[in-house]
Amino acid sequence: MADKSHVTIAETATIEEAFRRLNANMLGILFAQDAGGKIVGAVTDGDIRRRMLTGTTIHDKVAACVNRNFVWARAGGPREQILKLLDQRVHVIPILDVEGRLVDVFSRELFNLSDESEVFARARSPVRISFSGGGTDLTHYFVANDGGAVINATIKMYAHATLRRRSDARIRIYSHDFRCTVEADDLAELGTGGDLALIKSVVRLIKPTYGFELEVSADFPVGSGLGGSAVVSSAIIGCFNEFRSDQWDRHEIAEMAFQAERLMLNIPGGWQDQYATVFGGFNHMEFFSDQNTIVPLRLDTNIIAELEESLVLCYTGSGHDSGAIHRDQKAQHETGDAVAAAAKQKEVTRDIRRHLLRGQLLECGRLIDEAWHAKRKFSSKISSNALDAIYDFARQHGAVGGKLLGAGGGGYFMFFVRPFERYQLIAALEQRGHSCSRIMFEENGLRTWKSRFPARSA
Repeated sequence: MADKSHVTIAETATIEEAFRRLNANMLGILFAQDAGGKIVGAVTDGDIRRRMLTGTTIHDKVAACVNRNFVWARAGGPREQILKLLDQRVHVIPILDVEGRLVDVFSRELFNLSDESEVFARARSPVRISFSGGGTDLTHYFVANDGGAVINATIKMYAHATLRRRSDARIRIYSHDFRCTVEADDLAELGTGGDLALIKSVVRLIKPTYGFELEVSADFPVGSGLGGSAVVSSAIIGCFNEFRSDQWDRHEIAEMAFQAERLMLNIPGGWQDQYATVFGGFNHMEFFSDQNTIVPLRLDTNIIAELEESLVLCYTGSGHDSGAIHRDQKAQHETGDAVAAAAKQKEVTRDIRRHLLRGQLLECGRLIDEAWHAKRKFSSKISSNALDAIYDFARQHGAVGGKLLGAGGGGYFMFFVRPFERYQLIAALEQRGHSCSRIMFEENGLRTWKSRFPARSA
C-alpha cells in the first residue's frame, strides 16, 4: 500500500496539513486517527470545502471535518466483499485490523493481491488388481507369440508424492515407507544406485533443471503384487509434469515409468502396471511388438458394485521379488507347459472380458481359478507349498476362485466368493492369521494438481 503517512492524518492536525497530504496521495481522501492510532473517520476535499463555507479556516483542526460514518472493511475478510463495495458508491476503502488500525487501502485502481504463495505439486496414483493375462504382457512373450492380453482394474489404494521446487540446485528425497532420506547438491551428485534407486532412476530420466524436495508414500506394503513400483514412478512423474508448460500425456507417462524401471534399472517385468495406474478404471490391454492398445471396459455401475462385494483381498504376510520371478519365467517361457499356459491365459482373458461386460460374475470367478492354475505353470517361483495351502484353505471355505496378484511369490491373494459366504471366508482366513480387506474400485488413474500455501516467513 502507499505510505501510511500519505493516507492518514491525526485528528489534531490542521486542515492546511490535510490539504497538503490530499495533494500528495492523489486519492482524494484521508483517514483520521485518534491519539491511539485508531481510524475514527474519513476526510475528503469536499468535506473540508463544505466546512470552510461555514467559517472554518485552514488553521482549524481536522476533527471538525471528519466523517465518522465511513465505509471500511475488516482485514482478512473476503475479497469479493471489498469488490462489491467498490462496485457501488465507494472509491477508496480502508482495511482495518481488529483494533481499528489501518492495514491497507484498496481503490478501484489499487487492489493489492495477496503475497505470492509457495506452490507444491501433488500426485496420487492407484494400484491395480489383475483378473487374467499376467505374464503375457512381458516383452519376450508377446513379441514371440503374436501378442499378449490382460484385464485389470485400479482400486482405492495409492502412492502419494509431493514436490516443491527450490531456488537452488539441491535435491532432497524422502520415502516414508523406507524411512529413508537421500540428499545431493545437484542432479549429477544424486547418483544411481544405493537407497531409493527407483526414485533416482525416475529423476535421472526426467532431468529437472532445478533443485527440489520430494516426498513419497504408499498405502500398500512393498512386494504387494499390486504394481507398486509403477505406481510410485507414475506419481513422481506426475508431480514433475505439473511444472511443465508442455505436459506429457498419459501414454508418455506410462512409457517413462516403464523405461525408468525396466530399462534404466534393468528390473524384469511386464507392461500392464504402468498403463493401469496412469489410465485407471477397468481396462482390457493388448500388447504387440509395434503397439500397445488400452481399451476401457464400460461396466454397469451395478456390476462394479456387485464385483466389489464378491472380492476379498487377503495378505499372505510376505512380499515377493517380482524381478526374480520374471527372470525365471523368461528362462522357462519356451517349455511346452509355459507356452500352453500362456495360450490358456489369453483365452481366459477373452472369456473374462465377455462375462464381465454381461455381469456374469460367477463365471468370472471360475475363470480366475483357471487363470491361476495356468499361470502357476509359468515358473516354479510363482507359488509355493505355503501359498498353495492358503489357496486350498480359501477354496474349502467358500472361495470360488482366486489368484495371487502380480508376479506371484507372495503379496496379496484375491478371492471371488458367492453371496452369504463372504464373511465366513474372511473369518476363516483371519483366524488363520491372514488380514483381509475389501476392494473398492477407482475409476480414475493418475491424478496431479498444484496446491498453494502462504510462503514461509523468514
